[in-house]
Amino acid sequence: MNATALPAPFEPPSDGLAPVYAQYPFEVASAEGVWLMGPRGERVLDLYGGHAVAALGYGHRGWTEALIAQARACQFQTNALPMQIRARAARRLLDFSGLDFASVFLVSSGAEANENALRLALRMTSRPHVAAVEGAFHGRTAGAAAVTWGAEAWYGFPRKPFDVSFMPRGDLAAIDARVTEHTAAVIVEPVQGLAGAVDLGAGYLAALRRRCEQVGALLIFDEVQCGFGRSGAPFAATLYGVMPDMLTTAKALGNGFPVAALLTSAKVSATLKVGLLGTTYGGGPMACATLLAALEAIESERLLENVRRVSAYIRKTCMVGPVTAVQGEGFLLGLRTGRPAKQIQAELLQRGILVGGASDPGIVRLLPPFILKEEHVDLLRDALSGL
Repeated sequence: MNATALPAPFEPPSDGLAPVYAQYPFEVASAEGVWLMGPRGERVLDLYGGHAVAALGYGHRGWTEALIAQARACQFQTNALPMQIRARAARRLLDFSGLDFASVFLVSSGAEANENALRLALRMTSRPHVAAVEGAFHGRTAGAAAVTWGAEAWYGFPRKPFDVSFMPRGDLAAIDARVTEHTAAVIVEPVQGLAGAVDLGAGYLAALRRRCEQVGALLIFDEVQCGFGRSGAPFAATLYGVMPDMLTTAKALGNGFPVAALLTSAKVSATLKVGLLGTTYGGGPMACATLLAALEAIESERLLENVRRVSAYIRKTCMVGPVTAVQGEGFLLGLRTGRPAKQIQAELLQRGILVGGASDPGIVRLLPPFILKEEHVDLLRDALSGL
């Protein structure tokens, strides 16, 4: 199947939605596999994945059947009533990680997971300070926004809920200066997403781990975007061999159904007690069913191997046209472009290929479904060659 050139001009549908999102000039009517279809039969190759969410692509049979079956059995129930599917989802996620985590707190979004991780760190240490990394994006709730680089421009609250300092990427000397005996936690994306698929590297992450141990701070890996297989490993922590005290994940976790998780080490889990954390929708049975279905597909269809192989193919073949470099890991990749990325993004969409942008104006971001194949990459390569 080939992409379709989009008609122009584009008239967005009129609605009553709050006008807070910039809109791509393409309306989605349906989707299948890695393809989005418009109302007039247009086909667009989706290398954006619903912003890193649609890990299995669209219309995945096993995922769809699991969701329907659970909706028929019981669509929702409070965490105050035990359900086997919730316990099974937590156990499978712990096993999948391959890391020494002890418990899972299921929530609804990445920001909610990060908010709870920060809260636990501040409570455990009784310290007032959190360190983050320049370029970071951790969410739009109060605590998550406080550790998001540049959030002052849209944050809106009169003050942050705790002290925050930011460290330059890769600067080892800054770690000792910013992570001190007053620091409750360091929060870091192992591969920064919005910044443009910036791989912070095993050496830098290991240095953060060592410093946290020296001063008694907790290390939080925000793997909301780069985790759950997107790096080509279960988690970037697995890939780099660095064990955090807490790890947050979301986006790909439910393949489009809202589900997120906070994984905690034995040290952190030992501090948990009844009533300390809470969530309304987190851990709902339909969310757990989608998580289990996503895990089953990733493992049975060997999608991590596919991510690694096709990612290498992108690096090999897509240094063409305006692309001068490729960065990131797995299916969180940034194409460095010789002219503004927004221009490249718009030109690719006109050729029927949807890609993402980044806070770096010179980066086109790729966040495709894990089922992407080399034949799809060839379409991207050919389109880039013509720009």
